[in-house]
Amino acid sequence: MRAWSVAIQLVTTRAFQTTKAFRPRALTPALTSALSVSTTATDNMCKTTAISEGNPLLQSWASQPFHLPPFEEINPSHFQPALEAAMEAHIADLEAIASSTDNDFDSILGAYDRAGSLYSKVGGVYGNYISSLNMPDMQEVQSAMAPILSRHRTKCYNIPGLFEKVTSMYEIREEMANKGEWTAEQVRLAERVYTAFVRMGVKLNEEEKKEYGDIQVELATLQTKFMQNILKDEETWKMVISAEDMAGCPEDLVAAARQAAIDRGHEGEDEYVITLGRSLVEPFLTYSTRRDLRKKAFDAWTSRGELSEERDNLSIATKILRLRKRQANLMGHTTFSNFQTEDTMAQTPENVMNLCMDVWERAKEAANKERAMMESFLSDKGDELEGGIQPWDWRFYAEQVRQANFNFDESELKPYLSLDAVTNAAFDVSNKLYGLKYVKRDDIKAYHKDVNVYEVRRGDEDELVAIFLHDNFSRAHKSSGAWMSEYRTQTKNLPAGADPIEGIPIVSNNNNFAKGSGATLLSSDDSTTLFHEFGHGHHGMLSDATYEYLASTSVLKDFVELPSQLMEHWFEEPVVLKEHAKHYKTGEVVPDELLARLKAASLFNEGFATVEYTACALLDMAVHSLSEYGEDFDLSAFEKKYLAEIGMPQGIVMRHRPAHFAHLFASSSYASGYYVYQWAQVLDNDVFAAFQETGDVFDAATAERCRRFIYSAGNTVAPQDLFKAFRGRDPDTSFFLKNKGMA
Repeated sequence: MRAWSVAIQLVTTRAFQTTKAFRPRALTPALTSALSVSTTATDNMCKTTAISEGNPLLQSWASQPFHLPPFEEINPSHFQPALEAAMEAHIADLEAIASSTDNDFDSILGAYDRAGSLYSKVGGVYGNYISSLNMPDMQEVQSAMAPILSRHRTKCYNIPGLFEKVTSMYEIREEMANKGEWTAEQVRLAERVYTAFVRMGVKLNEEEKKEYGDIQVELATLQTKFMQNILKDEETWKMVISAEDMAGCPEDLVAAARQAAIDRGHEGEDEYVITLGRSLVEPFLTYSTRRDLRKKAFDAWTSRGELSEERDNLSIATKILRLRKRQANLMGHTTFSNFQTEDTMAQTPENVMNLCMDVWERAKEAANKERAMMESFLSDKGDELEGGIQPWDWRFYAEQVRQANFNFDESELKPYLSLDAVTNAAFDVSNKLYGLKYVKRDDIKAYHKDVNVYEVRRGDEDELVAIFLHDNFSRAHKSSGAWMSEYRTQTKNLPAGADPIEGIPIVSNNNNFAKGSGATLLSSDDSTTLFHEFGHGHHGMLSDATYEYLASTSVLKDFVELPSQLMEHWFEEPVVLKEHAKHYKTGEVVPDELLARLKAASLFNEGFATVEYTACALLDMAVHSLSEYGEDFDLSAFEKKYLAEIGMPQGIVMRHRPAHFAHLFASSSYASGYYVYQWAQVLDNDVFAAFQETGDVFDAATAERCRRFIYSAGNTVAPQDLFKAFRGRDPDTSFFLKNKGMA
């Protein structure tokens, strides 16, 4: 299966969660921690109480099941006043730490981890709404709040006296560990908090600090606009066609296109709609016999972010690049790529490029062989294709060759992969590996009628582990791609008197599957996406850290995709498919011979998938490694020139072209970091090999080690040490290359 071909759909629009220092975290009964009960904090609490009347975001959620947000009461007008009140309370918390005469670990770092409970409560909902329910009035709030939230984030790192408190803890960490007075996790917390402050520019002089803060504000505004432009293009573009125009398309795709037409007000008897949602446009490019319509859909899909002169994402991206370069310069780096990779497993751009270029050369060779196979197929049929195989042709002819050479048609498999069947398979894998049980709560209403809510329990006593929200369908005003987020993060560091439920995570998975008029049928890629995001979900649900700052997915970015990509492997296992892949109409179990054909065809077109991903990773690192972006810098020209230099195979384009490359330009999280999926693939293939070596992919002892070192540890231990603790050695790339067919 093309692991990263779906993994890279992860959307990074969780702008509110750009740093674990001030990411949304659990609500506590008190608006501020016990430490914060000073005159300032008490005054602030009174102000917040006054503002909270009538605003569900600021009121207690104790009456809600599991202290979930009161979704049915929330509307966009509530967010700005709630965020403003929450920011004020957050500053009061931090000022109380800075001014406190107590200088022990809990009074400084423990309190820092607890600070901003109201900010996290409100922000957890806000961050999810701007990704999953970003209606026009919500977008207005987002645009207004982006610079304000950025200013707040900068201010939080520059509270007078706060960094001095953090530094005092950092400087004694080894001494306290040697004395046995601090745990290893406390040492790690001191190191990670100190690093975050330094990377936010607290050591700069006052003039530089102001400039650094101004850069962050401008970046927040531009990145918000970049994402909203993509969203608008995806909302407004549609290709209305007839049943005749859908020649070659399988029944489930025709049904999904019909449903998309109805959803968008095209209710004529012979009206069908193809949107720019991946779950509609990719199958259309794969099966449609209409080359002209494939080209029309492909051109629009690959031009998101530049479909309208009013939404010029290329100029926005160029401004972002210049700002990031200046940000890096202020921090003593020549390029942004040097600054970004400094705090990663890779450590340097050179290490990233060494891995990616090694894979790139192998992938190009494989892709060129695949194109040759398609050209031979056309020649054997006596067909001539004007201009040769173009990007809008590749998926179509690759599918033709797959059917001809491997006797495998993806549409044969889809009836066995209903959304319900794949979801149940994922739940069953979770249970067999980690003992988790999922109890659906139809009585709990979320923010949209399509969202399912589950209790996640474990053990004979049904211990509550997490609350899980599953939002699977594409719709207007929802970001494209797939992602995991949290409304509340796991922690044991609760204030005195807090309800323990506040330490239980609320985890959400978002997908963008095309909703069928009846059963929703998934492709193998869609199914892998579901498992991928479920892996991220496990990172949150199985988290077992003392401090929220180190919990869940707060790991270095080139480790964060290991838990997600690892989970993908179980979808491919015949033992899982034989138990759960059943025909949605007849209940027939997927035939062994179909699975055999699936396996035989699984590596075909892997060159294409690897090329379109790796080209993105290489361009990301290359464009962020420039030391200058002159007035005449043209991002499109750079894209064209760079791809030519590295030998981009004919007929393939980047999976994410610059104008809609949200990973790079909708936030800074994955900028100079898109390589992480490939880096993590080295890790996940090695980890899964440990299960295979036991002869049982559900081996209990291996699963327990995996839970402990991969899913539960968060950032309590350095990622390279976690991997070594699990595997007993450093990573081995041979498993990755073998599974990609590139050994």
